[in-house]
Amino acid sequence: MESRAPTLVASVLPADFSELGQEVRQLEKAGVDRIQWDVMDGRFVPNLTFGPDVIGANRGHVSMGFEAHLMVDDPDPMLPRWVEAGCEIIIVHAEATRHLHRTLSVIADLGARAGVALNPSTPLEAVTNVLDLVDLLLVMTVNPGFGGQQYLGAMEDKIAAARAEIDRLGLEIELEVDGGIAGATIGSAARAGADVFCAGSALFNGPGTMADRVAALRAAATAGIESR
Repeated sequence: MESRAPTLVASVLPADFSELGQEVRQLEKAGVDRIQWDVMDGRFVPNLTFGPDVIGANRGHVSMGFEAHLMVDDPDPMLPRWVEAGCEIIIVHAEATRHLHRTLSVIADLGARAGVALNPSTPLEAVTNVLDLVDLLLVMTVNPGFGGQQYLGAMEDKIAAARAEIDRLGLEIELEVDGGIAGATIGSAARAGADVFCAGSALFNGPGTMADRVAALRAAATAGIESR
């Protein structure tokens, strides 16, 4: 299938939580395409972050899209809350969902786009039977729970396999990577087949302005996609 232009998603984990409204406005002004809210429950991952009220309080500050990455055990009971908070994409983990097919169907019924994430140790085969229900497939390139981790280059084989399967089936699924995405790694992830790139630390820290960092990441991703 024809390659799409890269989508740059900002994780707000490195943001100043006391100034989230200002931080998301800055990200939009700098040119990112959407915001990822890393929702952690202290059970599925050893960290605790945002609830739907926090996300909803920031919805009016920007016009770009929101995605909720639910790193939580049993996401089903709370699914409507993330949609009500303004998240257009809801991403659940295959490892945390008892009936994945049903959960993805519920997300679609709620009017959101359905995403599924795979931890590094989880094979692609865990989701091949539900790809017809998926709008976004997220291949984790770190173990979830904390920002600032080192990119796991071994995941590029999984990214490539996911790209091949999506193309074989002719599906319009965004293929996202998340974890350690920076100037030195984004091109490799793009060459492997990703077209959506979630970055955190690389957006908030580094040389130049945030807009400079966004532009550099987008250029490196574009070059990677074009070199496939």
